[in-house]
Amino acid sequence: MDPVKAGESHEDLVEALVSGRRGLHDLPDDLSAEEMAAVRREAVERLTGAELANIGHYSLDAERASSRHCENFIGITQIPMGVVGPLRVEGATVSGDEELWVPLATTEGALLASVNRGCRAISAAGGAAARVEDVGMTRAPAFRTSGLRQTEDFLTWVREHETEIRTLAEADSRYLKLAEIKPQAFGTSVYLRFRFEAGDAMGMNMATIACDRIVRELIEPATGVTCVALSGNYCVDKKPSAINFLEGRGKRIHAEVVLEESVLKNTLKTDARSLVDVQYRKNMLGSIAAGALGFNAHFANVVAAFFAACGQDLAQVAEAAMGITCIESRGPEGIYASVYLPDVPLGAIGGGTALDTQREALSMLGIEIDSDRPGAAVIRMAEILAATVLAGELSLMAAFTSRDLARAHAELARGGVPPEA
Repeated sequence: MDPVKAGESHEDLVEALVSGRRGLHDLPDDLSAEEMAAVRREAVERLTGAELANIGHYSLDAERASSRHCENFIGITQIPMGVVGPLRVEGATVSGDEELWVPLATTEGALLASVNRGCRAISAAGGAAARVEDVGMTRAPAFRTSGLRQTEDFLTWVREHETEIRTLAEADSRYLKLAEIKPQAFGTSVYLRFRFEAGDAMGMNMATIACDRIVRELIEPATGVTCVALSGNYCVDKKPSAINFLEGRGKRIHAEVVLEESVLKNTLKTDARSLVDVQYRKNMLGSIAAGALGFNAHFANVVAAFFAACGQDLAQVAEAAMGITCIESRGPEGIYASVYLPDVPLGAIGGGTALDTQREALSMLGIEIDSDRPGAAVIRMAEILAATVLAGELSLMAAFTSRDLARAHAELARGGVPPEA
């Protein structure tokens, strides 16, 4: 790469990127983040023939975004954000007396209209109940031994030195706590699934840094066993998996509501018998036939929209969309409905929660860090998400029974390429 030349102009730098004499990351340090973004945008416009005028308009803090969230920063992509509510939910941190207005960001027409109908049904029933279990964030390094004997010796050493491992893991954070080490071994391959509690943070970066320190400073020097990957896929991060379905990861969340006949008829335009039938044949039998890990209608839709609005790691929708929706008869012509999401990585601090629009969305939900109650803010987030997912399930399932799904998408989600494009 060429050294930075004194007095290089904007045009000089753009031409250097276009010609390949500089990389996208190789811009003078004395440029501001906005100036670097402008140079990259113009270079990309020349390289691709595209016009990037809208990508260059943003209100976020470019210095923070480019240094903490996104390398080779050129601007933003915008996702339409709407709001659903009022939603009522009773939990450990949310009062049933609160009226919640939940921000959701999506490009899928009809989604918010549907979730909003579910919110009305839940509120008409007096609100949903939500419960959250903090099962912890996991990271599982993979190790290579010489064979079964060394594998046995290695696992014995880990068991006998768990106190030292815990002390080292927790050395750099007063919030990170090592809860468990779960081993799995196949011949010369050994996986140690570390499970951490992380307060209000989602904890993935904290767990990764702690595991790296444990491996480099303690396990490898003491045992002579090599770590071949800091993540060995036994964690399991950003992939649906049986172990996370059974044991949970991040937050394991539940929500339930009882809907009487009048709510089913007047708000959801359905009835108990039809809902129970479509639940059984779609969410249960259909999911079994497909070998799915999601026994639900569309958790991913609501989870992704919530994650985008509230600054969560979007790739973790892959695991957070696992779970079960249950609908059963209750009383004369009513139903009991619940959702269970066993693997929802969430954070009320860190990552994308620091971005400007995401902070505003979290403020709408009353999610604020309280140093006297570590972990309470993220539990509140999980309780609200649980009830929102339940609202989405109820409305979509009802739409199947009333044959309204296709009509709603035809009315609300049809759209071609804009004429100016």
